[in-house]
Amino acid sequence: MGKQKQQVLSRFFAPKPKTPLLTPDPSTSSPSPSTPPPKIAAVVSFSPSKRLLSSRLASPLKKPKLSPHTQNPVPSLLQKPHKKETPESSSKKYTPLEQQVVELKDRYPDVLLMVEVGYKYRFFGDDAEVAARVLGIYAHMDHSFMTASIPTFRLNVHVRRLVNAGYKVGVVKQTETAAIKAHGSNRVGPFCRGLSALYTKATLEAAEDMGGKDEGFGRESSYLACVVEENLLVKNRECSMQSGFDVKIGVVAIEISTGEVVFGEFNDNSMRSGLEAMILSLSPAELLLGDPLSNQTMKLLLSYAGPASNVRVEHAPQDSFTKGGALAEVMTVYESMNSVDTSVNEMRSREDNENRSSAVEVMMNMPDLAVKALALSMRHLKQYGFERILCLGAAFRPYTCDMEMSLSGNVIQHLEILRNNSDGSEAGSLMEIMNNTLTIYGSRLLRHWVTHPLCDRSMISARLDAVAELAESMGSYKVTGDTTVLDNEDWDVEVRHAELNHLLSSVLTHLGRSPDLQRGITRIFYCTATASEFIAVMQAILHSGKQLQRLHMEEEFNNDVLDLKSVRSVLLRKLILTASSSSMISNAAKLLSVLNKEAAEKGDLSNLIVISDGQFPEVTAARKSVRVAKERLESLIVMYQKQLRMRNLEFMSVSGTTHLIELPVEVKVPLNWVKVNSTKKTIRYHPPEVVTALDQLTLANEELIIACRTAWDGFLQGFGKYYPEFLASVQALAALDCLHSLALLSRNKNYVRPIFVYDDHPVQIEICSGRHPVLETLLLDNFVPNDTDLHGDGEFCQIITGPNMGGKSCYIRQVALIAIMAQVGSFVPASSAKLHVLDGIYTRMGASDSIQKGRSTFLEELSEASLILRYCTPRSLVIIDELGRGTSTHDGAAIAYATLHHLLEKKRCMTLFVTHYPKIANIQNEFPGSVAAYHVSYLTSSKDARSDSSSDHEDVTYLYKLKSGISERSFGFKVAQLAQIPPSCINRATEMASKLEAVMSNRSENGLMQTMAEQEAEREKKLRPCFLQNLEYWDTFYKEFLSNLSSALEEEDAAKRFQFLIRARTLAKQFDTGSS
Repeated sequence: MGKQKQQVLSRFFAPKPKTPLLTPDPSTSSPSPSTPPPKIAAVVSFSPSKRLLSSRLASPLKKPKLSPHTQNPVPSLLQKPHKKETPESSSKKYTPLEQQVVELKDRYPDVLLMVEVGYKYRFFGDDAEVAARVLGIYAHMDHSFMTASIPTFRLNVHVRRLVNAGYKVGVVKQTETAAIKAHGSNRVGPFCRGLSALYTKATLEAAEDMGGKDEGFGRESSYLACVVEENLLVKNRECSMQSGFDVKIGVVAIEISTGEVVFGEFNDNSMRSGLEAMILSLSPAELLLGDPLSNQTMKLLLSYAGPASNVRVEHAPQDSFTKGGALAEVMTVYESMNSVDTSVNEMRSREDNENRSSAVEVMMNMPDLAVKALALSMRHLKQYGFERILCLGAAFRPYTCDMEMSLSGNVIQHLEILRNNSDGSEAGSLMEIMNNTLTIYGSRLLRHWVTHPLCDRSMISARLDAVAELAESMGSYKVTGDTTVLDNEDWDVEVRHAELNHLLSSVLTHLGRSPDLQRGITRIFYCTATASEFIAVMQAILHSGKQLQRLHMEEEFNNDVLDLKSVRSVLLRKLILTASSSSMISNAAKLLSVLNKEAAEKGDLSNLIVISDGQFPEVTAARKSVRVAKERLESLIVMYQKQLRMRNLEFMSVSGTTHLIELPVEVKVPLNWVKVNSTKKTIRYHPPEVVTALDQLTLANEELIIACRTAWDGFLQGFGKYYPEFLASVQALAALDCLHSLALLSRNKNYVRPIFVYDDHPVQIEICSGRHPVLETLLLDNFVPNDTDLHGDGEFCQIITGPNMGGKSCYIRQVALIAIMAQVGSFVPASSAKLHVLDGIYTRMGASDSIQKGRSTFLEELSEASLILRYCTPRSLVIIDELGRGTSTHDGAAIAYATLHHLLEKKRCMTLFVTHYPKIANIQNEFPGSVAAYHVSYLTSSKDARSDSSSDHEDVTYLYKLKSGISERSFGFKVAQLAQIPPSCINRATEMASKLEAVMSNRSENGLMQTMAEQEAEREKKLRPCFLQNLEYWDTFYKEFLSNLSSALEEEDAAKRFQFLIRARTLAKQFDTGSS
């Protein structure tokens, strides 16, 4: 309580700044194009002559930086808002520390700097204001700037919080210790300081001293996505072409913490649907925009990186990469990195050379815009020191390939595959249902599997075989009943299956408690891993490999044992062999033998390296120097024993001060002895020889630390030749985790294995008792299953009608989700499923606008429909829910009818079409056998709902079962009651609906619309210029005119009477025109 009061008083009496300081936008701070990329090892030293730079730093002529989101000026550190410069402010003197901060801030204006000062990290100026707001700490005025501070041991926590808020954080550390400074040339000046590290959301997990934690990070990928584009409209006009595309977009997304690089180039339309799908699928944490970009692209990207998202946006000019400049830049960086790595590792394995050559081949075959985005990404990552991964250790893969289906952004959102549409969390999504993984990297891989279902039947079957065998082993392991009926061979298979499940479960459980191996080995490759992290990663890989070796995979593989195998699945055997290879295990053991585990746990760098076979001669020499210095120091006690004639005299330590000589007060000592401290009866001294020896020992220890640090860095750099092998092992473990997760899903949910027909068979979707995987979990036994039967040679389109909230959308969603799950390689929620491999799934569902992108609700509907009509094929599944409701009834029904007609006539794809326009079902007369009408069934309290004018009071029971036929009613008033619309409004709406239904019913019964159309056509034939010359025409004209008048007088129905009068008036006008 006292500390809180003291803090409150400090806030109250703290000096206030004369002018309020503005705080920058946390989401972005665009770097100045003219500022060179910062060098991590840069050092800033103090010089009195540099104080004159302060006037130039505060110059009002300097153009302020603009926020990419708001385009408002972002104040720099020394910018004083609303204050004109005066001679007094321009001649202001800074302290040595402040001068260093001024110079660092001038070099890195877009970075929030944390400056190491003693046992604290301090913020200055506007950075202090930002830190106080984000971290909840106190900022106060100190000399020239506002300042705030945090303790050094909390650096990791506070850096993560600032980065999570969207800032680019730089840590400035002291580049010399007190001992080195005392023996160096900078004895009088302040400590030299330099920018040691930069952190953003995309680089945090790979950065030194920051990875491996889980405070808002870790489980999801943190891609850095670079976007460039090329205008196609000019090319189309020059070639006189109309392709329907506006731009060609190139994207490179880099997961720095895992070394994964995703690249792609594609043509996109004005809605940027392709770019939106890629951004939603990858969910990048940072965007690097290659200027210039079109307005539509900027709107889409900046709407994704809104203020609430904390996605960081930076801009980079791409003008320098023209006429092959991008590829030249990439190859130059690669060759420089390759030469540096070769000098470090003279002996490289043949496999390492093959990996390097394959990386070069991938870069050479990348599309032009993707290469340009890669060059921009390399230039951007140089300031963080992470460009090495793009050259030597990256795993390149295209965003789209023939083996995978890329789900569009609409599908991911409409089907709630990754997140739900209510609060944006993973709860209630398909990913949550399918994710039973035990490791972080397994969860990331499963996310990729779910968003990229397979399109190759053999690969799908391989995954299904693996899942089936794992599920079988789980069942065999659980059931321990009577096995006396089994013969010896079957019993052996039973035991081996149980062993497979037990081993794999124990390995994955152990890996779940271990650090993120995928990011761990990448941090080792970056040379940013700590010794304890290195040992933890290597021990986890070594333990899992040795456990999986108990399945004797390599023995069976070498001996070609085909009669009885512990694992039958080819995919499982391949993954287990990769994760437990003998070479990988021996390399892990060899690397661990170099390190001292106890020293790594204590953070003792001087004793970390275990020297053997003449390795690390610098460390050996430094340790010898420390040992000699210690022996020299300890030998001094003999001299003092003789000098003072005290045989029992020994060195002692008090409160961290070592090698003290404690003597009684009355004992006289030489005048050059230094008194350190004393008690009532004793005095403790440091003789001058001890002070000199201690100084030499401290210097020797500092040199040992530097030698050990150099040896540790060289040790990490030598890991590069093992990196591909360990990466393949970790990827195999991630795939095993995903397969194990899918097996758990099938066992726990009672799913069945889908059957896929051959590619030359007709496209078909036959699902018996299909269930929605998410809603089934929520409703348990209350979910009503439905059958689906679509066939390319028969009925391939279902038109579905029914009441609101009757289950139409749930049914079509469950069909799409079952198809996705099956092609992921999972068992599905159904009694049986027979499917054809689909090449795409397309959706048009829901109604929402996007004001920030300039799109209305109806434009969103038609854009989604346009995307479907352009890209779907006969092997695609299309689900459309209520197309045309964003405009008038007639326009909406016409557009819906025309869209469905195009799908049936031109595309012939599997189609589920939900509509509230029953007349659309008449299209089945034009396509007999290919289209059928269905409805979700229901029960009402009245047999004839139309006969009751107060139909809003009748009870409706939804049965959620799909039946043949059309539903004429939607029961919108029941939904209005659920929404608590006032009863007066509902009653008024019911009356209007009854009148409109009566009018439409009368028109339908009497055929007035058709009759009027026929009479109008006949009248146009009669109305010719020479009609006055035909006397018979006059007789017919009068008869028709009088007949309409008499019918209007005799008719009791007001609507019909009105129609007769209109017709008579039309005839009268024609007579008047003709006679004149």
